[in-house]
Amino acid sequence: MSILLETRSQIRVLIVDDSAFMRTAISRMIASDLDLEVVGTACCASDAFEKIASLDPDVVTLDVAMPGLDGVSTLRCIMQQFPRPVIMVSAATERDAQITFDALSAGAFDYVPKQMSPTSLDITHIRADLIAKIRAAAQSRHVLTRPTTRVRKPPQSDALESQPSASPIPAVVAIGVSTGGPKALEQVLPRFPRDFPVPILIVQHMPLGFTGPFAQRLDSLCAIAVNEAAQRELIQPGVAYIAPAGLHMCIVPRVSDSKPVIALGRYPEDAMHIPSVDVLMKSVAETYKNRALGVIMTGMGSDGADGMSAIYRYGGLTIGQDEATCAVYGMPRVCAELGILSRVVPLSEIPKQILQATLRRKRA
Repeated sequence: MSILLETRSQIRVLIVDDSAFMRTAISRMIASDLDLEVVGTACCASDAFEKIASLDPDVVTLDVAMPGLDGVSTLRCIMQQFPRPVIMVSAATERDAQITFDALSAGAFDYVPKQMSPTSLDITHIRADLIAKIRAAAQSRHVLTRPTTRVRKPPQSDALESQPSASPIPAVVAIGVSTGGPKALEQVLPRFPRDFPVPILIVQHMPLGFTGPFAQRLDSLCAIAVNEAAQRELIQPGVAYIAPAGLHMCIVPRVSDSKPVIALGRYPEDAMHIPSVDVLMKSVAETYKNRALGVIMTGMGSDGADGMSAIYRYGGLTIGQDEATCAVYGMPRVCAELGILSRVVPLSEIPKQILQATLRRKRA
C-alpha cells in the first residue's frame, strides 16, 4: 500500500520533442528524481495531443522548434484543449529565444535552455534547472489548495497612499524577478509613460543568449526605453536596464562626477545566480539610501532577500508581489517572512504603486 501511495504522489511528466536524443536525455534527467515520473514521450504535436488526453500528465515539457505544428502553436492548442503547466525546452539562439518569449506570452509556465549539439548536453546544469521548474509547475496547478505561510503583515497600501509625502521620493527603481518573470514584466513595464522620471534596473534570471532578445522584446512593447545594460553606462530617467545573463549588475559612482553608472562583472563568483538580485539591490541601497525603491516579484529561491533588506534598512520603499499572482511564491515569500516589505500587492497593482511613489518627483 505504501508503494502505491508513493507512486500516486509522483509528478507525472510528458516529454514532447522531435529529437530522439533529447527525449532520451530529458527522460533520464527526470527519472533520476524519485518524485518525478515520465509517463510518456511524444515526437510531434498530434502525438502530444493524443498522449495528453490519454495519460493526463501533471506537467508537459515541449520543444520550441518542431517540424509541422511548431512549439508555440502546439502550446496554444494544449492550453485550449488540455490546460496544464507547460515548460518550453529552448536552444539559446536569438530565434529560439524570441519564440520562447512568444510561448511565455501564450501561457507557458517557464522554459529550460538546451545546447544546440545533437550529441551532448550539459546534464548537470540543465537537470537541476529542469527538475526545479517541473516541481514549481506542478505546484502551480494546486495554487488554491497549497497552505499559506504565516507572515508579518505589511502596512495597508491604502494607509500608505494617504500619506504620500511621509517618505522620500525614490530616485531609482530596482526590480528582482525569476521564474514567471518574463510574463510579469510584460504586464508591468508597458504601464510606465515615456517620461517616467527615474531609471529602472532589473535582474531577471535568464540563461546566456536570452537577455538581449528579451530587452528588445520589452522595448517593442513599452513607451520607456528598455536596453540590455552595458558596462560603465550612465543610467538615465525613463530607461529600463536588464542585467546581461552571466554578469552581475551594480551601481557605482562615476570617477569624473560621481554620477551613478552601471558596473558589470562576475564577482562574487560563488553567487547562486549570476546576475544576482542581491548584488544589484545592495549597490542601489548603498548609493541611494532612502531614495531607493525595491520591487521583488515572482521566482524560486531567496535571491533578493538581502538586497531588499538593505533597501528597507536605509528607509527606502519595498514592494512585494502577493502570493495569489505569483507563478512561484518563493522570492517574495522570503521577503514577506522577514518583515521587510512596505507593501504587498497583486501584480496588476505594482505599476500603480511605483507610479504613485515616483511621479511625486515630477510634481515636486
